[in-house]
Amino acid sequence: MSETFSMTIDGAAVTAPGTFGVINPATGEVAEQAPDASREQLDAAMAAARAAYAEWRRDESARRKALLEAADVMFARSEEIGRILTLEQGKPLADATMEVVGAGVWLKYFAELELPREVIQDDANAQVEVVRRPMGVVAAITPWNYPLLLGVWKIAPALLAGNTMVLKPSPFTPLSSLKLGEVLRDVLPPGVLNVVTGGDELGAWMTAHDVPRKISFTGSVATGKRVAAAAAPDLKRVTLELGGNDPAILLDDADPAAVADRLFGAAFQNNGQVCSAIKRVYVPEALYGDVVDALAERAKAAKVGDGMEEGVQYGPINNRPQFERVSELVADAISGGARAAAGGRPVDGPGYFFEPTILADIEDGARIVDEEQFGPALPVVKYTDLEEALARANGTHFGLSGSVWGADADRAAEIAGRLECGTAWVNTHLALAPNQPFGGFKWSGVGVENGPWGLYGFTELQVIHRSKL
Repeated sequence: MSETFSMTIDGAAVTAPGTFGVINPATGEVAEQAPDASREQLDAAMAAARAAYAEWRRDESARRKALLEAADVMFARSEEIGRILTLEQGKPLADATMEVVGAGVWLKYFAELELPREVIQDDANAQVEVVRRPMGVVAAITPWNYPLLLGVWKIAPALLAGNTMVLKPSPFTPLSSLKLGEVLRDVLPPGVLNVVTGGDELGAWMTAHDVPRKISFTGSVATGKRVAAAAAPDLKRVTLELGGNDPAILLDDADPAAVADRLFGAAFQNNGQVCSAIKRVYVPEALYGDVVDALAERAKAAKVGDGMEEGVQYGPINNRPQFERVSELVADAISGGARAAAGGRPVDGPGYFFEPTILADIEDGARIVDEEQFGPALPVVKYTDLEEALARANGTHFGLSGSVWGADADRAAEIAGRLECGTAWVNTHLALAPNQPFGGFKWSGVGVENGPWGLYGFTELQVIHRSKL
């Protein structure tokens, strides 16, 4: 693949004074160049978004029509954009194509979602109506694991509400977002969606910029704290979707054979690079050996390789820093006495490939249990007392999601309700939908995305009070 990628500013293709290399994680080599936006170009993008806001906010029906057209573009060009996504992110082509399709599904959902107007008084004295108004320009910063889908999680509700946007993707995966901006130039009016690319410095310029009234960020806890600090002096609103260390608790009536496929799938989806994936599993002592064996069997059978190749289930880790982090956490666990029931080391050869790894005979206190690994390595922890397992599952700064598994669904649901997290699943995990709010407790985030609740996060409440006296 050899293609020239441009930014989108005020509806036009824009190059930059410099470029940076985008690495194909399957080879470890630079595959393409992306524009490295200057501060002046960011200013131009912000000015374009501000200028477009006055007209864009006025016509709700036009906004809905544009979002539906954008969804159709995602559906029609899913394979083309999917190949770009696989090149830069590493995920199998089928998964990348489905991510683009998913972006279309989210656009369509929000295009059809109601923007409520609520009359709270209508009598002889007054009519009082509560309406939701757009905020203005939104600065959106997205991560490298699902750059398109998580970008659209922000774009769709923000634009429906009447806001305009400047979007910055991760420098590890800028190409698919640049292509998104390109293919939507004929759908959205100039300035409504601007896409700029660059490194961490560009993100810092965005969060401190005086134009945006809202910052929507998905990424690490450490960076999320910096975003919140940068937003505070200007009282910018923020939505922060940050990390997770999701526990899965198996109850004593769970059937290892029946749940193993779903546990493994929810831990290793996108090669474990999902903020709400299962990151640690707590298993009763009586079931422990069977669960470890079942998960290890699936890890050993998984096909790892270049996402462009037919039949590959799991691609590489996206980038070298993350590859080194996963390698370090697994090595630390094994040196501390954990047993690699499957995997345990990098794959020989080029690229950032790591064997799907199941770690047994490991306890809380090991870094890979206590921290978010964000990669293809899953610790399986034994417990003898359910109350203790719950305390260990909740004993973290994270609170994104979690799950409880058991034959008695009512009992499992009662236990799930005691998890300190934004989403508690029962006998499933990673069941996400556009109409379902997604967010975290504690350090896992501020605010939610998706559903009407995510839409409301891109609005300000306004009271219209009409006196009848």
